Amino acid sequence: MNESKIWLSSPHMGGTEQEYVNEAFDTNWIAPLGPNVTGFENDLSAYLNDKPVAALSSGTAALHLALLQCGVGHGDEVICQSFTFSASANPIAYLGATPVFVDSEPTTWNISPKYLEEAIIDRIEKGKKPKAIVAVHLYGMPYLVDEIHTIANEYEIPIVEDSAEALGSTYKGEKCGTFGKYGILSFNGNKIITTSGGGALVCPSDEKKAKTVFLATQARDEAPHYQHSHIGYNYRLSNISAGIGRGQMEVLDTHIELRRSMHTFYRNLFKNINGITVFSEPNSDFYSNHWLSAIIVNPEETGGVTREDIRLAFAKANIESRPLWKPMHIQPIFKNCAFYGENIAFNLFKNGLCLPSGSNLTFDDRQRIEKVIFALL
Repeated sequence: MNESKIWLSSPHMGGTEQEYVNEAFDTNWIAPLGPNVTGFENDLSAYLNDKPVAALSSGTAALHLALLQCGVGHGDEVICQSFTFSASANPIAYLGATPVFVDSEPTTWNISPKYLEEAIIDRIEKGKKPKAIVAVHLYGMPYLVDEIHTIANEYEIPIVEDSAEALGSTYKGEKCGTFGKYGILSFNGNKIITTSGGGALVCPSDEKKAKTVFLATQARDEAPHYQHSHIGYNYRLSNISAGIGRGQMEVLDTHIELRRSMHTFYRNLFKNINGITVFSEPNSDFYSNHWLSAIIVNPEETGGVTREDIRLAFAKANIESRPLWKPMHIQPIFKNCAFYGENIAFNLFKNGLCLPSGSNLTFDDRQRIEKVIFALL
């Protein structure tokens, strides 16, 4: 009999989620509003230094509404980190704008200050000053916050901080999701906590949160009848899903420690293996939740073993792993967009692999992972 599958990052319930969901059923709060939504928003706000938070149907919805409120519209340009998931870039296109992609820097794998400034200067010279910057904390690793925000402030361009993978990560002790004009959170099934599907927008003020909720509930005007003066969206998180989120918030810090423990496991596993580098914080200013642990494979030092060799060996053992994100500037849908940089993101994609990182992985799971690596390397 085949062994059970070890997933890359599967949902991990804490035990109290069902209580909040049952309460919603018992009180008939099934619609996309109710006490769980309010409670979940309050929990997130308290966790994020009392920043106002609007609970939404997805992180993508949150990014869409953030860009909309930054004034992005048809014909505009938005700078976006190339090395990321497509959901970081797609909302730019939703608004009729065009992404301008920027390469990574090698320490955090996130947006490069050098190429960010190069892109801004060049776009301004071409008469297209970017309306916003989408900067991502990839795999839970904070980007170079000081450098990136210094550049953004100099050119007066708002940053939309994509923290979909970084809830609980910090830079210089401050929580990711609180640095940008807006912060994006995701609670998809594979994230560090989940609401099954969902997200949130961290807002700069209560007024902006109210505007976000207004837009997310079909932009209905104050009237006894249905009246609409703005285009709205059906983006609000349901009370049922928010109940799951309230239970998950109770175990968030535990999940972070368990993910970081998996990262330590990989550091120890590969410490004596040539040609494998485990993605880690560059210094003590950075604290990653290590949502996903990842490695870079150098075949010249591993005796010819490649990223793909490791991935296929894991697959044969019924263990899920995944190449790093394919950069947006080489995706078919965005191939004609401007790109500033070299080959850092491309080489990360070519040689990098995400490893099983779930907070629910067991001692036996770790032994199976070790067995594959020791048989191959």
